[in-house]
Amino acid sequence: MATLKLLVVEDDLASLELMTEVFTSLKAEVRPVSDSEKAADMVNREKFDGIFLDLEMPKVNGFDLARRIRQSSWNKSVPIVVVTGRDDRRTMQEAFEIGATFFLQKPVDRVKLTGLFRTIRGTLLENRRKHTRVPLHTAVTCSVGPRSVQGVTWNLSSGGMQVEVGDLKPGDSVKVSFRLPQSGVAIDAVGVVVWTKEQRQGIQFTRTSAQNQQAIQKFIVEAEKLE
Repeated sequence: MATLKLLVVEDDLASLELMTEVFTSLKAEVRPVSDSEKAADMVNREKFDGIFLDLEMPKVNGFDLARRIRQSSWNKSVPIVVVTGRDDRRTMQEAFEIGATFFLQKPVDRVKLTGLFRTIRGTLLENRRKHTRVPLHTAVTCSVGPRSVQGVTWNLSSGGMQVEVGDLKPGDSVKVSFRLPQSGVAIDAVGVVVWTKEQRQGIQFTRTSAQNQQAIQKFIVEAEKLE
């Protein structure tokens, strides 16, 4: 069973201890933090599979911390579970608007925490698989309209890849063609260039066949086993 890495941000120490104990007993790796400023720094340095976030905190409140998470390079797509004693519709609406994925109503207890974790575990794992990047160094052809250019790949995820190909610009719609090592499966995907930096470019896939997506995911799983 895969281990999930969770950040739990809660200034009430009794609740923080309970959540840490429950999630650890469910085989998760937990980073408990009572200081929201420390948490704001951590989300820019570490990747998490899920973040449990109390709304009512001094220093950086939960709403502001959620905004910082969504602006971070490491965790902008991580599922956020908002933990709050509020039950009004406006709070829920504002939380979802800033990027909350799930809601957990206080007071928390062992049964409620266990049930929520088991309910959302699949979502957390799927999000991690989507954004997991593994090294991949192989030849790639990128076609932009009638123009084709050759280059090399640097890493691969189920949602995109990093390449080193000359003359690609942000916003370019591109078709990428390459072969996976070992299996030799030919991959053709359509994507968009989302960033460029020095000689490298990031491509986000917008269309891949189900067969190619399965082959990519199998390659990622096998590569992770070797790490």
